[in-house]
Amino acid sequence: MAVDGLYIQMFSIHGLVRHENPEMGRDADTGGQIKYVLELCRYLAGHRSVRQVDLFTRFIDDKILSDDYTVPIQEVEEGFRIVRIQCGGKKYMRKELLWPHLDEYIDKTIRFIKRENAIPDVVHGHYADAGYVAMQLSSSFGIPFVFTGHSLGRAKRQKLLDDGLESDEIERKYRIDHRIRVEENILRNADLVITSTHQEAEEQYGMYRFHEAPRYQVIPPGLDVDIFYPFYRDMVEEQERSDVALHTRASIFQELNRFFVTPDKPLILALCRPDKRKNISGLIHAYGEDKELQTMANLAIYAGLRKDISEMEDNEREVLTEMLLLMDKYDLYGKMAIPKKHDFEHEVPELYRIAAQRKGVFVNPALTEPFGLTLLEAAAVGLPVVATNDGGPRDIFANCGCGQLIDPTDGKKIAAAIRKVLADGERWERFSKNGILNVRKHYTWISHTKTYMEEINDLLEEAKTSVKLSDIPMDPIGRRLAGLNHFIITDIDNTLIGEDNSRLAEFLEIVRENRSRIGFGVATGRSLESAVHFLKQHKVEGLDVIISSVGSEIYYGAGNQPGIGWRTHISNKWDRKRIKGLLDGLPFLEYQEEANQRPFKISYNMAADRDHLASVHDLLLKNKCPYSLIYSHQKYLDILPYRASKGKAIRYLSYKWEIPLGNFLVCGDSGNDEEMLRGEPKAVVVGNYSPELEKLRGRRKIFFATKVNAGGILEALEHYNFLKEVNP
Repeated sequence: MAVDGLYIQMFSIHGLVRHENPEMGRDADTGGQIKYVLELCRYLAGHRSVRQVDLFTRFIDDKILSDDYTVPIQEVEEGFRIVRIQCGGKKYMRKELLWPHLDEYIDKTIRFIKRENAIPDVVHGHYADAGYVAMQLSSSFGIPFVFTGHSLGRAKRQKLLDDGLESDEIERKYRIDHRIRVEENILRNADLVITSTHQEAEEQYGMYRFHEAPRYQVIPPGLDVDIFYPFYRDMVEEQERSDVALHTRASIFQELNRFFVTPDKPLILALCRPDKRKNISGLIHAYGEDKELQTMANLAIYAGLRKDISEMEDNEREVLTEMLLLMDKYDLYGKMAIPKKHDFEHEVPELYRIAAQRKGVFVNPALTEPFGLTLLEAAAVGLPVVATNDGGPRDIFANCGCGQLIDPTDGKKIAAAIRKVLADGERWERFSKNGILNVRKHYTWISHTKTYMEEINDLLEEAKTSVKLSDIPMDPIGRRLAGLNHFIITDIDNTLIGEDNSRLAEFLEIVRENRSRIGFGVATGRSLESAVHFLKQHKVEGLDVIISSVGSEIYYGAGNQPGIGWRTHISNKWDRKRIKGLLDGLPFLEYQEEANQRPFKISYNMAADRDHLASVHDLLLKNKCPYSLIYSHQKYLDILPYRASKGKAIRYLSYKWEIPLGNFLVCGDSGNDEEMLRGEPKAVVVGNYSPELEKLRGRRKIFFATKVNAGGILEALEHYNFLKEVNP
């Protein structure tokens, strides 16, 4: 990478993302957002103040899909890469199923950032799932967070309710409540929200409680006018067209002519995903019930890519099945085309031009339309447009004057508007010329990129001058941990701090002197609140990490930011209520006070007895409850998720921040430290240890100090030559 210029990370996680011939319309998750993000990245990469743009999406290795999605890092062009991060396995899945796996995605993205040794200047999330990822990275690294919703959960839920779906069904299919909660949190934390239309900014975001928190900027998407050029250019330059272009055109004619009895009629063209909100059925009803319109023009509906309707998702299958039934109901054979596929990169621009040359019209009858990129594409080639009077089309028509708005719920008005454009040659010519001229005036990627970069530069200037940027701490922990390669993690009670604290200040001074090279954290059985209070009493400051509640919680930095990724990781198969119910029946267990209980920790008092421990194990194993059991000081019993413990938390930190386990110095004194002392890290058992650790003596990489408390840690630093290793 070049040294100068900004590094921008874009996130668009769901759907199928590739730079050549994207599979637009293959399913509900591979639509206009994919095209928008790819084009935005291309143009940003060419901007003079940008050195690198990385588009982060999901790594997918699925036998039903192209191998293109298995390339981890793909160089698209100079300054633009597609980075694919695996989460939730390798199989393709719809976006509603990705939510539980996004924290895994975040952790692996942090690993990528550290390996690349390049912290981004800005993160930009597209849609709520990628917005969540970008928001967490922004918080970790202290960088501006930009968000583009593309569509919003509250508006979608309201529309689905209006369509007659029950709340339970909406939640089951779309996890809409979780999505809305995430969107609310995004709005609380975003520094800039980019929308395509004023209606989106004011009305759709206005439905949210925190809609006033971020700054909004309306930047309409751009269009590549070299691809979507006027239809009459082909008519003039027919002899100069390439073999590929001529073959594409011939292929389209051949496909359409399979359907039409009179193929030379004007063409009513619709191009969209098979989604109920696109209101394809409304257009077919309008056409089917208007005999005059059927006489005037043919209807062609390109509703995504399909092979076997019976194998598609419920929503898509219902829409496509209804299309076929309506075609039969109105006997539209010979008048209506429903091709099964189209080549987005080459065929779609030609489709618009063919429809324009036949003096046709493009129709977008969607019930709700956040923007409507297809309207711009059609208008740019000179094809007049009839579109829904909702959202984006209002702004487009106000700027371009390229067609007529309609009420998408009124079939007669849809048909009347189409007839009016087709029958009035003067009107058709006016709409056609207006579209060609005004799309180039208002909707180019050059103007979009210019405005985008002005907003980004303003954000970065604010970050330099303001005391606080959104909720980002002034000393972002992500930047610090990404630059470290060594760590000291110590237990608190009777290890770092105990009866003899004569050498505590000396140890803390060494930590401060080496702060630029060594991370410092604690791993304790205490709760976060108790640990913070106790450490403050003893003037222990500058912690990078607190592993609390026996390893069931992780907190970062001075602000004690919760380790959400760790919480998600350990929650797998954890059933606190069931485990507590089972253990409550054991008479030798005394449930500790509520202050000691945590969401991922159940704590008891239990007298030392080998049979007691065996009974606990047997009960939980017999009932198939995954768990970790920690028994310490001959009296404390903690039950945790099977993925949680102090040692596993340290391994997680090693993985997430790419700090080798062998570069950790781990310090403890009792049974609840045993697991973290074993294995690859350098370990020290301080001189005042509990007898239960005696069994570790003689093990590789476990040093038994003679000095107590912090003195024992200092002894270990010398034993392992730790400071010399850090500062060679």
